[in-house]
Amino acid sequence: MSTSRLNGALSPPLPVSRSGASSPSPKQKFPGDALRPHIKALLNKTLANAVWDPSDRPRMAAYSKEISERVKQRMVEIEPRGFKYIVTATLSENLGQAGRADMSCHWEDTDIAIQEMFSNDSILFVLIAYAVRMT
Repeated sequence: MSTSRLNGALSPPLPVSRSGASSPSPKQKFPGDALRPHIKALLNKTLANAVWDPSDRPRMAAYSKEISERVKQRMVEIEPRGFKYIVTATLSENLGQAGRADMSCHWEDTDIAIQEMFSNDSILFVLIAYAVRMT
């Protein structure tokens, strides 16, 4: 195995194939197209009549927790092995402001991030689901 220096830091050695093949076998990418419709339907069903209530913090937190857990459960159903799953959810009051969430991911080709937003007259909800390939 050989190592190289990049900006003065020692890079990890490159993996060597034991089968003698020159390129590693392709790894499966998480099927995000199977997850996105589930997230959209879940947000619409769960939050359609939700109303922002700053005095009921437990209920506001329960929306985020329930949706996050259900999305993660669906991700495990779609692909039970080989990935680490991370789901973030942000619920805020809709005061007529614009809402936007962006992300930049510089990972392996097999990793994905899916973002969905929901809004009604009272709330803004942003959900980001990550599937990161475990080696």
